[in-house]
Amino acid sequence: MCGRTACSLGADNLRRACAYRDRRGRRRQPEWVRTESYRPSYNKGPQSSSPVLLSRRHLQQDADSSERVLMDMRWGLVPSWFKKDDPSKMPFNTSNCRSDTMLKKSSYKGALLKGNRCVILADGFYEWQQQSAGKQPYFIYFPQTKDAMTEEKEGDKEWRGWRLLTMAGIFDCWEPPAGGEMLYTYTIITVDASKDVSFIHHRQVRVGKGAAAILDGDEAIRKWLDFAEVPTQEAVKLIQPTENIVFHPVSTFVNNIRNNTPECLAPIELGAKKEVKATPSSKVMLDWLKNSQEGSPQKKENELPRWTSQFIHSPSPKKTSAGILQQWLGKETEPAAKKRKA
Repeated sequence: MCGRTACSLGADNLRRACAYRDRRGRRRQPEWVRTESYRPSYNKGPQSSSPVLLSRRHLQQDADSSERVLMDMRWGLVPSWFKKDDPSKMPFNTSNCRSDTMLKKSSYKGALLKGNRCVILADGFYEWQQQSAGKQPYFIYFPQTKDAMTEEKEGDKEWRGWRLLTMAGIFDCWEPPAGGEMLYTYTIITVDASKDVSFIHHRQVRVGKGAAAILDGDEAIRKWLDFAEVPTQEAVKLIQPTENIVFHPVSTFVNNIRNNTPECLAPIELGAKKEVKATPSSKVMLDWLKNSQEGSPQKKENELPRWTSQFIHSPSPKKTSAGILQQWLGKETEPAAKKRKA
């Protein structure tokens, strides 16, 4: 299952990172719906809110179905037919939806057949590997290009920062029986884990576990979102395991949902203690990351570390993240005047 994610980009940069081409080939950035409710986080769990892409036609019937909008939705689908006055009274967990049963279970079938398809955005998600000494968390994400290590410059039209992970989901809109504000909620679709991450965790039918269904590339995203042009039976064919992901071990610091700092997704060496050591260099890096959040009204989220895909692909990792961290620590030693120009 997918039970924890991170999404640290601010609202404006999320729009830039989600730029796309509409049906006419025009480059667009999705507009926000209720942007004031969005809060970036390094440690999001069920019942929290996350940024989601959906077709504008869901909100405006005469809109082009290829046009996209961004909305902050609550994680954990509440079906529109739920009759109780409190969505927290849902008797079962709907944070994840198995791909092989999503057209059978009433919680998801109705919304899916109505075309309520969405894409959940994240830096990546966390998974835990069961070990004799406990559970070891990993951070899983798309491979990053060298451009992701380049600092964004004001006026750049093309997004060159972190490539967001795009996960397929189903959403629904619930109205309180006594009236009130409509609640938009979603579930993340899960599939069997790919062979690269199956050692971390594989879905077992008995306990219903699986990895998030990832949509790799804008064409897959377009087909999943455009419910008016792509019928349900065609869209569900997009839900397949992907091997285009990388991962690295992180500290058990992320286990506590209250912890919400860059330390949650910082890579560690498995040969050392699992907890991040408070070395001078790690303190410099973490302090710098925290300052980059607080130093600008727009969070300077583009200055977050952009790790390349030099991480483990086997149960016995031999490569460490030290080299990548050194790159970022090296950047911190640049003259202050040079950094201010970026």
